Amino acid sequence: MTLLLGATPIGRACGCCGPRLGRRGFFGGAAALSALVATGSSVAAQGQTPPAAHRIDVHHHISAPAWISALKKAKLDSPPVNNWTPERSLAEMERGGIATSILSVTAPAMDFLGAADAVELARASNEYAKSLTLAHPGRFGFFAVLPMPHIDEALAEIAYAMDVLKADGIALLTSYGGNRWLGDPSFAPVMRELNRRQAVVYTHPANPACCVNLAGIPSVIIEYGTDTTRTIASLIFSGAAAKLPDVKFIFSHAGGSVTSLTDRFMAQIVGYPEYKAFTGAGVLSELQRFYYETAQAANPIAMASLTKMVATSQILFGTDYPYRTAPEQVRGLQEIFGAEDLAKIERGNAQKLMPRWA
Repeated sequence: MTLLLGATPIGRACGCCGPRLGRRGFFGGAAALSALVATGSSVAAQGQTPPAAHRIDVHHHISAPAWISALKKAKLDSPPVNNWTPERSLAEMERGGIATSILSVTAPAMDFLGAADAVELARASNEYAKSLTLAHPGRFGFFAVLPMPHIDEALAEIAYAMDVLKADGIALLTSYGGNRWLGDPSFAPVMRELNRRQAVVYTHPANPACCVNLAGIPSVIIEYGTDTTRTIASLIFSGAAAKLPDVKFIFSHAGGSVTSLTDRFMAQIVGYPEYKAFTGAGVLSELQRFYYETAQAANPIAMASLTKMVATSQILFGTDYPYRTAPEQVRGLQEIFGAEDLAKIERGNAQKLMPRWA
């Protein structure tokens, strides 16, 4: 197989779409990387944890070389994606006092590909992420990307990512295939498997076909937060959330606009005949068991509303690197929370959710 460190391949490379990982011989390559770490290679030395670092960043993006190549081919790439490197991530973590970043692929993930290409690229991305965790012990974990919305293929990748690669959880987009959110019945087999595994499921917003650049505003400004809220509503009001008590959902950006819509979720919608089975208390209970991360929401307004809806035990630290910087997220939270709450948000809550980081 091909193991990659930064942009440098170790092993074979494919000439058609840049360096990528094969599907066999993973642990042979893994052993080679572990040996490099054990002998104190210069690359591993770059990954040593700074003494003051303690934060766990659950919203930190990764760009596998093969994924960048596929995005460029589809004309979906962007400078933040193209310019990402492990070394830049580590430098940013040092600036923000971050001990560990849980890596994940951002939108559009694999949603722009057919099944066969999505399977190959998801596997390459996950094996690349695993190689970074071996090259930089303790510095990186990862949420595995799936070849969604292809269900059978996604189920196979869950098994490989969780059982073989030992991913920290699974990363999903908030919507797939145009206008299907996570409560859609077509996704039920994937959700049941994640529930069976008691998986941590990190969600990142997508840009659904319904809502591209409305009012001339870039989609990331309004639609990303709104799509997170749509998928929360989809999970709750489809009844899916109640059937998934063991999935630990993490929603990006403090849940998007969900706190502004709590009255409509808890009072107005239950007046519709088709939602008569729901109660305000039941909806609030679901909202309060979910987890929410702080990226692009580390400000007094967003945090005031979030902490009215959920306890600080449900809030995790996130940066959204490379789209935002770690120091600005740190400063924002330090202006809002006291030391006890900061300790939970910045590290303690993530340790409880993913005990291996304790």
